[in-house]
Amino acid sequence: MKTLPEREQQIRRSHAALIRQVVEACQNSDTRMALEPVLDTATQNGWTELVRVVRLILNGQRDTNLLSGLDEEDTVIVRSILQGIQNPASLPELGQQAEPAMAGPGLAQMIHAASRGDAQALQIAALMAEQMTATQGDMRQLGGIMRRLIDGERDPDVLCQGMGPSGAQLVITIIDELNKLTEQ
Repeated sequence: MKTLPEREQQIRRSHAALIRQVVEACQNSDTRMALEPVLDTATQNGWTELVRVVRLILNGQRDTNLLSGLDEEDTVIVRSILQGIQNPASLPELGQQAEPAMAGPGLAQMIHAASRGDAQALQIAALMAEQMTATQGDMRQLGGIMRRLIDGERDPDVLCQGMGPSGAQLVITIIDELNKLTEQ
């Protein structure tokens, strides 16, 4: 398979589980029931257009017109699903970590929107924070400081306390991106 642009690879890594679950459900209808709660949660978190298209795929549509009107992230996810149905070897591997350098700007955008009162961004941030705090290490701590970032805390010494180098670097990247967004 040809090398994909870094941003597209990052999106595929971040959503590998969903991509693989949808492809599996297309190939084995017995697994579709396990996918339904995932799709319900995605809908509740504002991914309505993506879920609408995934449901069309589950019902047999494979046309590339499904990509029409989707944002960049949804387009990558849907394209990956369609490619995975045709060629399972093209599916992203599970367990690959997202690159912290790529995650920072996306998290900063969401935190910035949440701090400006965007209810959808606030809901997604809360869900992410909850999921992060259920993990271990730096991700757990990042989940724990999410509310402080939304509330405007920008002191890296305070926010990075107890984090390892990669977690601290991610928080610093988020802070830098938030500062850029605030200046705009």
